[in-house]
Parts: sequence; structure tokens; C-alpha cells
Amino acid sequence: MDGHPIENLMKTAMESIKDMVNVNTIIGDAVETPDGNVIIPVSRVTFGFAAGGSEMPVKDGQDKDKNQEPQKMPFGGGSGAGVSVQPVAFMVVGQGQVRLLPVYQDAMWERVIDAAPQILDQLKSVLKKNHEPMVVQPK
Repeated sequence: MDGHPIENLMKTAMESIKDMVNVNTIIGDAVETPDGNVIIPVSRVTFGFAAGGSEMPVKDGQDKDKNQEPQKMPFGGGSGAGVSVQPVAFMVVGQGQVRLLPVYQDAMWERVIDAAPQILDQLKSVLKKNHEPMVVQPK
């Protein structure tokens, strides 16, 4: 066995996390809709990792014989990991624009900022119509 046993525990857990979490977990595979829009899911990925262990002391009298090699202390340990994937938003690309549609309703301000250019264009057109001079036709 190479190295300390805790190294093997950590290596195994980290390889498992690597297999679970990749770029496609955060930015999902794009889906094309019949009308030509492309929808890309965006997720938040969080993970945690812990490992620990201890070498147990050898009982008295077990390692006293000078003719034998000293025994290695027994090791006890463990490791664990957890992964959480939460959908955050969907990016919609199509019709000459990119929109980010958040999953949660508490993202109201993000939607207002996203819609601001459209609202300003509509206000400009309304104000432009109100400031046009009225032409009176003679009878």
C-alpha cells in the first residue's frame, strides 16, 4: 500500500466527486425548440468533502519483542462527500436576443432590468406620438 491510508480515502472520494460534477452539470445541454430558439439550463452546484482518521495505539506488550519488526499501528478512518444541484435559470437564445429567465420568482429585479430596453422603446414611441403636431383639416 503506497502512502498513508487517509490518502487512499481522499483520492477515492475526490475521484467520485470529479465523476459527478462536470461542466455539463452547471451549464446543461442546449435544447432547440421548433420555433428556432435555443434553451440552455443553468444550475448551481455545491459540494462538500470531509475525511479523517486515526492510528490506534498498540496494546502494551504487543511490540516488546526486540527480534520482531515494529508493527504498524492499525488505522481507522472514513471519508464522505455530498453534492447539491439546483436549477437557477434558463438562457433563451433566439430571434436576435438573449434572455435569462430565472427559475425563482424572487428574482423580480433581474426581470425588470432584463425588460428595461423594451420598456424604454415603448415609452419613446408613446411620447413621440403625443408630441406630433395635430393637423386640422379645413372644412
